[in-house]
Amino acid sequence: MKNSKKPKAISLFCGAGGCSLGFEKAGYSIAYASDNNSQAISTYKDNFSTTKANCEDIQDIDFKILLKHLNLEVGALDILIGGPPCQGFTTAGHRFWDDPRNHLLKKYVHALEVLRPKWFFMENVEGLLTSNQGKYVHEATSAFVNLGYKIRLEKIYSHEYGVPQRRKRVIIIGNRLGIDFEMPKPTFQASGHIYRNGSVTINETIKGLPKAGESNDYIAKYTSNASSNFEAYLRNDATVVTDHYYSKLSGASLQRIEALKPGQTMKDLPERLQHDSFKRRANRRVADGTPSEKRGGSPSGLKRLIGQEPCLTITSAATREFIHPTENRPLTIRECARIQTFPDSFSFNGTAQQKALQIGNAIPPVLACVFAEHIKNNYGFSSININDDMKGGLLGYKLTKSDGMSPALNRTDTLLGKMINRKSAEQLELI
Repeated sequence: MKNSKKPKAISLFCGAGGCSLGFEKAGYSIAYASDNNSQAISTYKDNFSTTKANCEDIQDIDFKILLKHLNLEVGALDILIGGPPCQGFTTAGHRFWDDPRNHLLKKYVHALEVLRPKWFFMENVEGLLTSNQGKYVHEATSAFVNLGYKIRLEKIYSHEYGVPQRRKRVIIIGNRLGIDFEMPKPTFQASGHIYRNGSVTINETIKGLPKAGESNDYIAKYTSNASSNFEAYLRNDATVVTDHYYSKLSGASLQRIEALKPGQTMKDLPERLQHDSFKRRANRRVADGTPSEKRGGSPSGLKRLIGQEPCLTITSAATREFIHPTENRPLTIRECARIQTFPDSFSFNGTAQQKALQIGNAIPPVLACVFAEHIKNNYGFSSININDDMKGGLLGYKLTKSDGMSPALNRTDTLLGKMINRKSAEQLELI
């Protein structure tokens, strides 16, 4: 089932290019990429010189014209990668598909309908599973099935696939080749309370980096050779290290950091050192009226990381809130990029905050590569059995590793369970 020709991909919502990098390393050709963030596209263009990349809103893309520009027939594209961000809105007073706040999902479904790629790969935040009482993921899955795609959906833990952070994400994969496929098995094991332990740790990921500087024009050189295959991958033949700096700290800011022990957060500090806004944030209520401390704890603000564990999920705030395991400073942009598995040779454009946003929003390249290789090596892209009457279906789903489910997740389980238990692939009614 292997194909000697490079499979061709289009990347929507491409961001800085984390997903594209993973698929490229797995042997794919990225024919086209788009995103509406100009700085992210600037970064993308600098790192993917052979890919046509545009800064544009998905609503402005004419996918029929795009196929012509790429010299592709309908159904010839091997895979569409990337997916619309979950809006998290309710749909009170609207039919789901009539609600303008769901325009990104609606346009993404339209892209699938016009392009008819053989496969698609979609990654999203775990909140997708419970957004709008589970209706968002149900309606998305129903739409994919109605287009003839065989679907699997799974919440995955990124550190089980070689990413050094406890990043939980939802992966939806579909094909219109009629293949009853499986998701790739984890390559590493998560263990311990809330599966916080993993084989690839922060220490292993950031070791070998030179000493961090205190100026944004600081360029460092390595002072030692790579000591593992993973570190060699992270260096990727780079000769210097950029974006490896932090702002010098003093006063209360430095005292807070100095007081934090590994694993501690703002709530562990003496009250005199807590930010004035901390208690207000800790007592806020979320949309359903549940106090935030009942939903996994109050916002933690500063966090001293534990070097022997995978990192917490990298977000755009990581360079402000994530404190180095042993040094009294926040993580640098380059350390965050490494934890997201971007190699040191990957450059980012924009301000420090824009770079942090690009990194936090990215799909980790190592994670994308695992799924890209799995599809290419185990199933392939043969079009022998493709036809417009191909019947779709939900092949299976996995919503949690835990034995129990929250009431919100139970609602989603009920909706998806009704789909998977259907004996035929008749059109699924859209709410």
